[in-house]
Amino acid sequence: MQTLLRYYTFSLAFTAACFALAAWYGWVSTGSIVGMLSVLWIVIVLSILEVSLSFDNAVVNATVLREMDPVWQQRFLTIGILIAVFGMRIVFPIAIVSIAAQIGPWDAVQLSLGNPEEYERIVSGAHIGIAGFGGAFLAMVGLTFFFDEEKDVHWIHALEQSINRFSSVPAVEIGLVLLLVYGVSTMLTPDDALTFLTAGLLGLVTFIGVHAIGAIIEQREARKKAAGEIVRSGLGGFLYLEVLDASFSFDGVIGAFALSNNMIVIAIGLSVGAMFVRSMTIHLVRTGTLAQYRYLEHGAFWAIIVLGVIMLVSARYHIPETITGLIGAVLIGLSLWWSIRHNRAERAANAAATEPGA
Repeated sequence: MQTLLRYYTFSLAFTAACFALAAWYGWVSTGSIVGMLSVLWIVIVLSILEVSLSFDNAVVNATVLREMDPVWQQRFLTIGILIAVFGMRIVFPIAIVSIAAQIGPWDAVQLSLGNPEEYERIVSGAHIGIAGFGGAFLAMVGLTFFFDEEKDVHWIHALEQSINRFSSVPAVEIGLVLLLVYGVSTMLTPDDALTFLTAGLLGLVTFIGVHAIGAIIEQREARKKAAGEIVRSGLGGFLYLEVLDASFSFDGVIGAFALSNNMIVIAIGLSVGAMFVRSMTIHLVRTGTLAQYRYLEHGAFWAIIVLGVIMLVSARYHIPETITGLIGAVLIGLSLWWSIRHNRAERAANAAATEPGA
């Protein structure tokens, strides 16, 4: 228990500070105990929602981080998390309003505090583009994991093995995402369809671009290693993780408006989730949990595919964030249980093999 607490001490302290800040803000802004408790309750619910949506993000972060050198791991866990907390949870909604309403950032801040209903309307109006970009990017992340020729461990064996047979087909996952994006666009009005298609294509291009940067860096490092230098950069992985975290954050930021249209309340609640992503990522990397539970990654990447599809479909149909979080939790929970069952069977087989007379 002490060892586990070591990874989450900072997040728990940060959570307590956020709750205290929410209570203070609620009292200052409303001047009543009831108002203070109302604000605090919204922040608590937002925090729980964001944390429940964050586990698959943490698993994927850990998958990428374990291949990076310690210097870039630390950079992501410090600078990267600051970008996640302040960039996506605070700056991103302000940037949307600034662009959509063609006003300056400070005016957007004043709008969020002085006219939160209009602020919510503008941010929600940008949902079509956000759904296209984030959904396409996340779908590519999930599909790329399964369309991998070198993948030889399968959780949902029949399905994943069937998918793996097509992994040698060039760009098959890109084709699937394009078909999905086009299919959803046919259900939208012409103007919304154009916005959605453009955003979806930008999501694909961003995914390809980030991986291209990573490939170029790897080639450069391979040449340096051949020349006797030992230098390893995680810049490509760092950029990939930042875009990935942004994509994960889209639905949380938009969905938060179902509970509140106050930017400060939303930022406090969602920041708690971002900090727990950091703690869960550190826990998974430092303890080697992904290696111990062989199907955990599979559950996370299936959850990502589901999240990507839901984001794309949400351009046409409203799907509550609680359903998204529940599906992700179920998939990851099943993959964890399957991993534990596999480990028990393996230990029993090894014990039987070492028994005298076996």
